Parts: sequence; structure tokens; C-alpha cells
Amino acid sequence: MLEPEKNCPLCPRLQAFRDENRAAFPDKFNAPVPSFGPENAQLLIVGLAPGLRGANFTGRPFTGDYAGDLLYQTLLDFGFAKGAYKADPNDGLELTNCRITNAVRCVPPENKPVGAEITNCQPFLKSQIDDMPDLKIILTLGVIAHNATLKASGHRQSAFKFAHNVAHDLGNGHTMIGSYHCSRYNTNTGRLTEQMFREVFRHIKNLL
Repeated sequence: MLEPEKNCPLCPRLQAFRDENRAAFPDKFNAPVPSFGPENAQLLIVGLAPGLRGANFTGRPFTGDYAGDLLYQTLLDFGFAKGAYKADPNDGLELTNCRITNAVRCVPPENKPVGAEITNCQPFLKSQIDDMPDLKIILTLGVIAHNATLKASGHRQSAFKFAHNVAHDLGNGHTMIGSYHCSRYNTNTGRLTEQMFREVFRHIKNLL
């Protein structure tokens, strides 16, 4: 399965930002964040990009920030993870029938990747989708992940409009479900509530 190299040179802006963070925080991960979870999972979760002080620091998707608190607790509650989430990649948490990746693997300035950076990361997302033998459901967190997944699956962005907790048939036995991103901003503004997020996973469980 294709993963970016530690010093991936594909995006000059992200590479420069990565170098800045390595200088400022030399004891942190500061590299493209690899996917997490078994390759034979039926569920793939696609996020936006690593958070600066979250996955970029820890090296594990959604680990170390608020979005991870909500995501991993929900995964534990619905049987897609076991152990305890302690915001530390060494906490022993294991994913069960679930894998997590990001549309963009390196932390972008202000958490906002540009179009070229999303395109440059497409081969890695496409590999995740194509090389998971038992994949059935792709959960996309936010519009960027939604559109990146459509493109990686061979569809135009206009094929399926993003909508919360709505399923789309991508073909090849894959169903895509969208959710508002589980970021602190979305939960603080009420765009996404914990109950809404849990309903997405009930939907996924029913489909599986």
C-alpha cells in the first residue's frame, strides 16, 4: 500500500512548513502521517489533514486534538476500536475493522491545503481505497475529504454533492457516507453534535 516518504517533496509549501516545524519542535513527528488501522478493514475513514499539534506531533491520525477525542470515543463505543484512547500513539489503542487516513498527509499552514496539494496526495488516497480488499464503506469527514475521495474513486466532484449522513454508491462495492468534520469548531458552533456523529456510525453499522 502506497505511503509518502518521510521527506516527501511533492508539495514545496508543505515541505517548507514541515521544515519550520521540525526546527521549532524537534522532538515531534513532523512528517507525512501514515494511515492507521488494518488493511483488511471494511471501513475507511478519510479526514482532511493532520493538525499541527495533533497528528503532526504524534504521528497517528486524529491523535492529540479535540477531533480525535470525539472520533476515537465514538469508534470505541461502536466496536471499531478496542483499548483506551489517551491521545498518545503508544496508548495501545487498536482499530477493529476500521482504518483511518487523510486526504492530505502533511500538516498545512492554518489547516488549509490548496488544490495542488490535495491533488499531489491523490495517489496515496487512491492506494488506500484500491488496496483494501474488504473495503465496503468510506466515511469522509468534511467537503475536502468528500471531493478527494470522489476523485480517487474515479468520479467527478459534481457526481455526488456533500451532505451529512447521506450515502452514495461509488461502484466496486464501495459506499461513501459524508459527515461534517468532528472538529472543535463544528461542535462548538453546533454544526455537528455528538448525537449527529453517532447517528452516522449507526448508519454505517446498519450498512455493514
